[in-house]
Amino acid sequence: MSEGNKTSDLHNRIVTLACVAALLFSARYAADIVVPFLLALFIAVVALGPIDWLKKRGLPSAVAVGVVILVVVGLNVLIAVMLGATVDQFNQSLPGYQASLTQKTEKLISWLAGHGMDVSKAGIQKVLNPGLAMGFVNTMIGSLAGVMSNALLIIFTVMMILLEAEGFPRKLALMRADSGEIAVQRMTRIMESMNQYVGTKTFVSLITASLVWIGLKVVGLDFAILWAFLAFALNFIPNIGSIMAAVPAVLLALLQFNSGIALVVAGIYVAINVGMGNIIEPMLMGKRVGLSTLFVFLSLIFWGWLFGPVGMLLSVPLTMVVKIVAEGSQQTQWLAILLGPAPVASTMEN
Repeated sequence: MSEGNKTSDLHNRIVTLACVAALLFSARYAADIVVPFLLALFIAVVALGPIDWLKKRGLPSAVAVGVVILVVVGLNVLIAVMLGATVDQFNQSLPGYQASLTQKTEKLISWLAGHGMDVSKAGIQKVLNPGLAMGFVNTMIGSLAGVMSNALLIIFTVMMILLEAEGFPRKLALMRADSGEIAVQRMTRIMESMNQYVGTKTFVSLITASLVWIGLKVVGLDFAILWAFLAFALNFIPNIGSIMAAVPAVLLALLQFNSGIALVVAGIYVAINVGMGNIIEPMLMGKRVGLSTLFVFLSLIFWGWLFGPVGMLLSVPLTMVVKIVAEGSQQTQWLAILLGPAPVASTMEN
């Protein structure tokens, strides 16, 4: 490679990095607009499966889209009503849990003092604070509620995406033959990958939430519907979502009952997440995600910083899109390789 080509290649990379940095800065600055659009795109991808199912049974595209939109709106209203009432009841019950915490803390301090350990009451209360544990719950629900305050805009955007989805590949095909074909292939791959991941994850999350609700109802834990919804939503967050969903419920079980029941609740979460995360989900999804475990975790931090809790929920689909787009250019293939899983040893040897 000549010196001029090296300089040109370095210049192109610097310009590309500068454009990416400017785009990310703009996206973070415009998060109030970008986040509802991302959520609308997420809902639209989930809805594509039911729409295709209805179209195969003879419904026109517009009617199929209308039916699915009505179902989505109905589910959103139902969830909002149930969660709103449950959160209000929890906030009203919080002083009672604080009183239970005080009693249990005093007993714990007395027991520790009897065994020669001097501990701070304030320190224990700070660690075992239901209000602190619920801080993340309130932040997550508050963020989703803030986004859903633009519900009309989101639903309208979903409807436009779904109506446009059928004709969009034909628009790409009308472009210059070679670039249009490549664009169609790339767009098709993005949609298939996102549909596979989002659809499977939604199905697994629904089953997870249902099992959590049944298990907590059997135990008799308060606000089981709230913890089930939290299990559904946080199941989309890779690696740590299931842990974050379990913490408030286990702490509440400790306050409402005793340490034995708290261990039972923790066991319920462990059993469900091990079964769903290690057996059912890999069986349904296979290895179609195609991302490095490390970069799945790093993407969680990055998209969470960029778009907040909604970015954490959508971190894997967004990273999948970045990887597929990066594969389409020689200048960015290194990024696609970096984001992907480690190559098989035999492949590297060949």
